[in-house]
Amino acid sequence: MIERATRSVDFEELRARNGARIGVARLNAEKTLNALTLEMIDLLGERLAAWAGDPGIALVAMEGAGEKAFCAGGDLHALRASILEHRASPRRDDIRANAYALDFFSREYRLDYLIHTYPRPVLCWGHGIVMGGGIGLMAGASHRVVTERSRLAMPEIGIGLYPDVGGTRVLGRMPGKLGLFLALTGAPLDASDALFAGIADCEVPHSGKARFFEALLGVPWTADRQENGRLLTNLVRGASAPRTDSIGPARRNLDLINDACRHATLSEIAHAVREIATQDPWLAQAATALEAGSPSSAALSHALQQRARNLSLADVFRMELVASMHTAARPDFAEGIRALLIDKDRRPRWSPATLEETTQEWIEGYFASPWQPAEHPLADLGAGTG
Repeated sequence: MIERATRSVDFEELRARNGARIGVARLNAEKTLNALTLEMIDLLGERLAAWAGDPGIALVAMEGAGEKAFCAGGDLHALRASILEHRASPRRDDIRANAYALDFFSREYRLDYLIHTYPRPVLCWGHGIVMGGGIGLMAGASHRVVTERSRLAMPEIGIGLYPDVGGTRVLGRMPGKLGLFLALTGAPLDASDALFAGIADCEVPHSGKARFFEALLGVPWTADRQENGRLLTNLVRGASAPRTDSIGPARRNLDLINDACRHATLSEIAHAVREIATQDPWLAQAATALEAGSPSSAALSHALQQRARNLSLADVFRMELVASMHTAARPDFAEGIRALLIDKDRRPRWSPATLEETTQEWIEGYFASPWQPAEHPLADLGAGTG
């Protein structure tokens, strides 16, 4: 059974040969590379919650419509409109007053947390572009598949945001200093590097997708989550065909990355990244992105990773929501969207304009919560133990 209308997410239930059901959620916004809207977030959250309580659902699979992307991020146009409206309002000094941004970020993070803690195995078919909000959906899945055409990135520094959607924790768990480097540069990962970084579990040829989903129907699914997870792991491994001769640029340059990012201050790190830029085209592109990106985003990303080291997943999402609402109230986010998507001049005017101008007081302001702990919109996530 498949539900099709004009909705931005398609839902389908496949029936395995032993009678168990597989829930399939398909992002259905191909023209925008399946970028997440608030409607899509709500549809996914509602259906995933329903499937979580349905004992007949053995597992859930997520995919994107079309051949270009699983999900290229979030709906930036609507966020910018809400930012401009908030700035013009009498409550512009209250970050809580941007109702749309608060709804978008809090519901998105709640959805991502649900996927991380889902009571069924979750398969994510991460084909093509997977960026920003797409990483948020994919990172929490129990079984994360990439293909030969997957390109994963969190390039938020280029739009005045930062790697949110739990990215603070995801990047912080990557090998060495790779996560910090990716946060500061937005550098993309191919399938090989996604596996190395621990953000994907297996590479499967995209040409085998139909055959793989057909094979799901022949698996003897049970009512036990751990057993179903094991069965899905075996199926994914059996379908995988990794390119054993492929070593991606992130893995190839990890020693250089670690050396550049070992410094105590962000200014020293940025200088070191610029110094290694000539040794590899991928590194050169990364250094250029750091140089052109928002200094506030770089400083915030650096501070977030330092603060998140001993936090639970739920606390990371709570911290990110506060930081995101402050980001929406400050200059760079709307300006970055303008330069990339509105005027498309790719010449953002950042404020502050340099890393040296991002004072400690400026960065500390991103962590000032307008809510008491019990009033936080995500206070109930994991009861603080996510």
